Amino acid sequence: MPEYFIGIDGGGTSCRAALADGNGTIIGRGKSGASNILTDPDNALRHISEAAGLAFRDAGISADLTSASAVLGLAGNNVGDAVNYVKARLPFRQSDIVSDGVIALQGAIGDQDGAIGIVGTGTVYIARHEGKLHSVAGWGFQVSDLGSGARLGQLALQESLLAYDNIRPITELTKAVLAEFGGDPEAVVDFARLAKPGDFGRHTPKVFEFATRGDETAIRILKTGAAGIDEALDAVNGITGGKGRLCLLGGLGPLYPPHLAERHRARLSEPLADALTGAVALAVQAYGKVENSRAGIGA
Repeated sequence: MPEYFIGIDGGGTSCRAALADGNGTIIGRGKSGASNILTDPDNALRHISEAAGLAFRDAGISADLTSASAVLGLAGNNVGDAVNYVKARLPFRQSDIVSDGVIALQGAIGDQDGAIGIVGTGTVYIARHEGKLHSVAGWGFQVSDLGSGARLGQLALQESLLAYDNIRPITELTKAVLAEFGGDPEAVVDFARLAKPGDFGRHTPKVFEFATRGDETAIRILKTGAAGIDEALDAVNGITGGKGRLCLLGGLGPLYPPHLAERHRARLSEPLADALTGAVALAVQAYGKVENSRAGIGA
């Protein structure tokens, strides 16, 4: 029976799968719906199987998920009960569930030491030093995730209320934010009281947009965010000794470099590959060697 490897990159919005042959070459891809195993494990399982099946179909192969070994990078992987529930029901021959950050690291820097920062609605930083993984930050925007989209959006609302009260200058950014709420500060407060990270994050594009126009408030917010990113990058550089690749990923990753300290701008590099490619590589590493050793290869 042919040997296949599956990589899964799953989150709260979509689930992507890549199918690789016995040599680790990707031959098919598939995409399905949300796969957060913490919030909706049964739907996550369905979408994982669906995306994997579509990857087989894309490769022109009859879908037989039991013939594939898989590594899955999934949101919600930090809760043991959810992981155990899903892992026991996965359709693959053998499989492992890791964080979506781990597959992003593997894709970005390959097998070498180095570090990544994933900067989107939230933030998390992962470093590999002498083969050991270290995670920094990522505790949620209420107490962590400095410089994240959620934090920047929250600051935009805060600054708008400060401007409304004439504590800070009124600028084009604060006018635009207040206009979204009909100029009513109480509407801002009502929104913020129940808002989730993604709700705050929807205001972040305005911060970058108005900063390019020289808006005083937007620039101040970005400086605050960049300072948080710089501090976290200092922490991961302390782990790696400043060696290896350093990549900024996530939706805000490409936007931040001009605002960061020179010590980090000089070190940033483009990722080698994406998270899905990293998941496939981890599957080959985890299970290809086992199969090869059983066959007497490389002994």
